[in-house]
Amino acid sequence: MTFGYKIAGATALAVALTTGAAQADVLFWSTQAKPVEEAQAMREQVLGDFQDKVDYQPNDGGPWLTRLQAELQAGSGTIGVLGALHGDFSAMNADDLVDLGDLGVMSASETFNDLAKLGTDSAQYIPWMQASYIMAANKKALEHLPEGADIDALSYEQLIAWAANVHEATGEAKFGFPAGPKGLKHRFFQGYLYPSYTNGVVRSFASDAAVTAWEDFRKLWAHTNPASTNFSFLQEQLLSEDVWIAFDHTSRLAAAFNERPDDFVAFPAPAGPTGRGFMPVIAGVGIPKTAPDMDAAKALVAHMLKPETQLATLRATNFFPVVDVELPGDLPPAVQAAGGAVAKMSGSADANPGLLPAGLGSKGGEFNRVFVDTFERIVLANQDIRTVLDDQKGALAAIMNETGAPCWAPDAPSEGACPVE
Repeated sequence: MTFGYKIAGATALAVALTTGAAQADVLFWSTQAKPVEEAQAMREQVLGDFQDKVDYQPNDGGPWLTRLQAELQAGSGTIGVLGALHGDFSAMNADDLVDLGDLGVMSASETFNDLAKLGTDSAQYIPWMQASYIMAANKKALEHLPEGADIDALSYEQLIAWAANVHEATGEAKFGFPAGPKGLKHRFFQGYLYPSYTNGVVRSFASDAAVTAWEDFRKLWAHTNPASTNFSFLQEQLLSEDVWIAFDHTSRLAAAFNERPDDFVAFPAPAGPTGRGFMPVIAGVGIPKTAPDMDAAKALVAHMLKPETQLATLRATNFFPVVDVELPGDLPPAVQAAGGAVAKMSGSADANPGLLPAGLGSKGGEFNRVFVDTFERIVLANQDIRTVLDDQKGALAAIMNETGAPCWAPDAPSEGACPVE
């Protein structure tokens, strides 16, 4: 159903009633917290104490965008505040959104605040909440850290040395990597390895820096549990102690921390020559220029960044705060551990986020396949790195040209399809 256009008579009344968006309420139109339990928690725990009534309405991306575009085209509407992922906002025109730079609220991460400008000089949205992938380790591994290494500020060189030290001390390769059929290995390459070594993902796919990245990953693989090609949720291997050091999504490490919280430590991903690459799932709040009550909308955006609201959002959605807050002791151990690691990672001085791919449509799976195939050929089949990258470069370029998807961070912006240089 399309909203925002002029609809006559009884039909207009029916739409007003079925949308549930009374003019007196602030309509919070969101692509996040869609499950029934999360949406209800948002309404009661997160928005219940706001000064005005809020009509929180989560939707899938298609209907969310359809109604928003209809209101923008009509020049007026009922949506007060938008909640969406960074990619959703980046697909909009800057003049569709209200400049929130003078609102006086922002995230604790300057990196996130810069991303929220969407290439302009003003805040197009305000970062709202985040999720990510992190590292975890059995505390038994800590005594084998390289001399002088800070677990919260590791380099890839130090991670490789650490994995090697554990391998030598135990006689077993105990680094764990989610290389199984359902593992999130492609996200590691897209959001961690490539940003850390090449300051890009698409443009720099076949660069000399990418060759170095794959050379170093091969070194790490030499100390990786060979059964990692069957691992998809590293919490299981941490609990069995087949793995002592692991990379995975926060949700896929949770059981280890919840079942044996005293045995494990969470920490940020390592840094490479071009920064501490990591893949944040950033959601933000923004205001469309057609918002009917601008003061109420701005007040709601400010409300979402209050420390107490951020903690309530964490409880409701399992997305982590973007402002500095002390996590209460009654949160599950996995949330406390992962929250600290995510905050350190996103707030680090060398943070270099590799955002989720955007604009690929139905080609997202093929895009991921390029990175998986590259891994399998270089690391598992031990093929020549330069030959593989030059070969896979053509497949990647074909996907980008077919979709016309522009570059996303950390690649430099592009006019039209992101080039594979």
